[in-house]
Amino acid sequence: MSDLASLPPLRDVIAAHGLRAKKGLGQNFLLDLNLTARIARAAGDLTGADVLEIGPGPGGLTRALLGAGARRVVAVERDARCLPALAEIAAACPGRLEVIAADALTFDPAPLLTPPVRVVANLPYNIGTALLVRWLTPADWPPFWSSLTLMFQREVADRITARPGSRPWGRLAILAQWRAEARRLFDVPAAAFTPAPKVASAVVQLTALPAPRFPARPEVLQRVVAAAFNQRRKMLRGALRGLHPEIADRLARAGIPASARAEEVSLEAWCALARLLDQAGPAPAGGRRTP
Repeated sequence: MSDLASLPPLRDVIAAHGLRAKKGLGQNFLLDLNLTARIARAAGDLTGADVLEIGPGPGGLTRALLGAGARRVVAVERDARCLPALAEIAAACPGRLEVIAADALTFDPAPLLTPPVRVVANLPYNIGTALLVRWLTPADWPPFWSSLTLMFQREVADRITARPGSRPWGRLAILAQWRAEARRLFDVPAAAFTPAPKVASAVVQLTALPAPRFPARPEVLQRVVAAAFNQRRKMLRGALRGLHPEIADRLARAGIPASARAEEVSLEAWCALARLLDQAGPAPAGGRRTP
C-alpha cells in the first residue's frame, strides 16, 4: 500500500534537500499539485501500465502518477541532488517506483519497462526536443511506448501540432504526425513553475499509430524534410536540388509544385516524394543519382 499522504509538501522537500533549480539542467520544478494531477489524468488509465518519467526533480509529477494508480513508475533523473527526495517517494510506495540515476539522452529505459508503457514527463527544456525525436524515430515501429504525454515550451508544442501551411509546420510536426496522433491538451502558465520560466508551456499528447500514415523509409523521409526546412525560404526546386539531378520531375510526380516552399507541402506529399527519391537509390560520392 502506498502512503503518499505522509510525504511532506514539495516546497518543504525542496528546502530540506537544497534543490535550487539549475538552469544548465533545464530545470523548472512543477509544484502545483492540481496541475500534476491533471497531467496524470490526461495520460489515461495508468493502473495497468508502466510509466516512464524523465527529469522528475523533487517528484511532484511522480507523486501524481503513483497517486493515479500507475502500476510502476521508472523515473530517470540526472541530478544527484534529487535522488534522496525521490527515495522518500519510493519508500512510501514499495515496489512501484524505480529511480535511475542517468542521463536520459544516453540511457535506454526500454529493457526496464513492461508494456503497455506510457511516457509522462515535464521534460527539461534543454533536452525535450531531442528526446521526442528519438522516441519518434526508433529502428522498429510500433515503439516501446503507447503514448507520450509531455510538457514542452509552448513554441515547441506549436511545432509538434502544426498543420501544413502554417509557420510552425516543419520537421517536428512531420515526424510526430507521420507515426502518431498528436494533440495539444492544455497550456500551462509560467507562474506554475519554480522558478518561473520566461515562456509559457503546454502539454502535448502523442498516441502511437500501429503503422505510419503513409509508406516511406524513415531515414529517407528525415533527409528530405531536413533538406527542405533547412532552407525553408527557398522554392523546393532549389532547396532540394542536391538530392536528385531531376528534382523538379520528382516533385511533379509527387504532386508538389517545384515553386512551392517547404511549409506548403502536406505530410502525404512529403512521404510520396521520399518514396520517389528512395527508388532512385543512394547518391554516389559526387552527389548525383541516376534518374
